[in-house]
Amino acid sequence: MLDLEVVPERSLGNEQWEFTLGMPLAQAVAILQKHCRIIKNVQVLYSEQSPLSHDLILNLTQDGIKLLFDAFNQRLKVIEVYDLTKVKLKYCGVHFNSQAIAPTIEQIDQSFGATQPGVYNSAEQLFHLNFRGLSFSFQLDSWTETPKYEPNFAHGLASLQIPHGATVKRMYIYNGNSLQDTKAPLMPLSCFLGNVYAENVDVLRDGTGPSGLRLRLLTAGCGPGVLADAKMRVFERCVYFGDSCQDVLSTLGSPHKVFYKSEDKMKIHSPSPHKQVPSKCNDYFFNYFTLGVDILFDANTHKVKKFVLHTNYPGHYNFNIYHRCEFKIPLVIKRDSADSQTETCTTYSKWDSIQDLLGHPVEKPVVLHRSSSPNNTNPFGSTFCFGLQRMIFEVRRKMFVFVWAREDEEFAIITTGLLFPISRKASTWKRLYF
Repeated sequence: MLDLEVVPERSLGNEQWEFTLGMPLAQAVAILQKHCRIIKNVQVLYSEQSPLSHDLILNLTQDGIKLLFDAFNQRLKVIEVYDLTKVKLKYCGVHFNSQAIAPTIEQIDQSFGATQPGVYNSAEQLFHLNFRGLSFSFQLDSWTETPKYEPNFAHGLASLQIPHGATVKRMYIYNGNSLQDTKAPLMPLSCFLGNVYAENVDVLRDGTGPSGLRLRLLTAGCGPGVLADAKMRVFERCVYFGDSCQDVLSTLGSPHKVFYKSEDKMKIHSPSPHKQVPSKCNDYFFNYFTLGVDILFDANTHKVKKFVLHTNYPGHYNFNIYHRCEFKIPLVIKRDSADSQTETCTTYSKWDSIQDLLGHPVEKPVVLHRSSSPNNTNPFGSTFCFGLQRMIFEVRRKMFVFVWAREDEEFAIITTGLLFPISRKASTWKRLYF
């Protein structure tokens, strides 16, 4: 049984690890993977039909804990303990819930002190008691009427006329004064761990098309667990097509990983006759996981030839490998009766709206299969790559991926987006993560 410290409006954890409000999804998953022998049976819950309308949830079924992440920024918004019999809880080093201590109203009063009168929900038969950044829901099954209050509230929470022995059914940790209005806070300085994160990424264009990226970056500290700076630093960097790998290293720093392409499965679709000539060396990627960006370099010139921007939607094959990239791509729309105008494509743009702006593809899509090895199957199915205005949109039943590149015969996956089917009912898809 986990023995965890509760810090209102901040975190839930112990000496080895801590789930902190504002923590990115990938860091929470990394904690669960590192301690998989202790924390078992974890589920990933999300809305398959409308992933932006509902929170992304990590459900620790063995420990009765849910971690709710904001659907847009994918940072930890609420920590819910829905089964207090599966976990030990303490506040300021003193247990208020364990096998020997029941979390009654008297125990909560003794551990946390007085607060404002709570709210009774007659439909749920739950009494909600709120502190700043912390709420308790008490089970009142034996009551048949709304709780009444004594005139004098000076005696603490026990002065409320709640049946003796009423116990906590759920506990919530969140940011602010209201659970209903709470939002995921900014990433805490303790979560940077010496990494650099992208607040947003703008695609730069010239007269011929996309020319590079402008990244607004955030960082704090200088290493894992080290906070040399008490403040977060914000700065901008630009990377262009044709930049050398030394230029990119000087601009963005060392990548988290370098990946060498073993083959180019899309080369066969190139109109160039060079597709029949086997390459003597392999192109390679700089993978920046915390930026949500990949950069492809030519094996011969060692210059940038492609950018890959990831939006990390659940249900995509690469889900949780990259942080979500908050990008903006200007699209030049040509009208017959007027001058061309510019629209913006974002991380959350829908495929239907992109087709309305750019027109429907003329050619049939290229079917793309992804798997970890030739003998494995992709549980998320195949995707389809459509070409529009020097961009490739990788589409599947409920998602799409933007793609664009430097030259007409080159293309690269940019991001995962949304495609909402019309005739299918909304559903929530559940799968085991570990």
